[in-house]
Amino acid sequence: MPAIEVGASARTVIAVDVADFWRFLERSAEEETHPQRRAAWLEHRLSRIALDHIVDFQIHLDAARRPIDTWDMLGAANLIMDGLCSGDSFWYFQPWLIGQGRRWCQHAAQDPDNLVDVPAVQALADRRPRQWADADWPHWEDLNAVASLAYDRRTGQEDGIDDALSERGHRRPADPQTAGRTWNTDSAAEIERRLPRLNRLFPRERYPRP
Repeated sequence: MPAIEVGASARTVIAVDVADFWRFLERSAEEETHPQRRAAWLEHRLSRIALDHIVDFQIHLDAARRPIDTWDMLGAANLIMDGLCSGDSFWYFQPWLIGQGRRWCQHAAQDPDNLVDVPAVQALADRRPRQWADADWPHWEDLNAVASLAYDRRTGQEDGIDDALSERGHRRPADPQTAGRTWNTDSAAEIERRLPRLNRLFPRERYPRP
């Protein structure tokens, strides 16, 4: 990936690769804690760099989704949300997990049961979803749009990034393409077998009626 201006007030644009993509995301968490303000920080920084580099950011983001777009991760997200994880919710959960940083995202990708080690997941465990504030929910829909909005701001062309991605041979996904063997993510037995640690941290209250 070419260049992103990482510093809050930096004047020098530096060449970056995928490691710098992650550092850029992690820097945004240091600058802003509220999800909307964090996304705005990212959009503002991206809008100040070359268009090709904005496209690179989107490609890196889409690539980061793939290892966590799995049935086991869907089951884990559904467990954390006490059975309230729809397809859209899982789509927004993925950028939230990416937003936790490279270390935690990759740790969870190795085994979704490792989500128990993620500090932001642990912070949700002492309350039920109905008690979470809007900013607490493990969703970060806004991250999906930061590159597109930054591209629009630079060009004045709505969704212009899609044409630029197409020219690079890349198609931006719009919903989960969940990989792996399907399973009933509402099954108590399957949850215990696949996600034992997470199941202890988030015991389900809400199960489908028989």
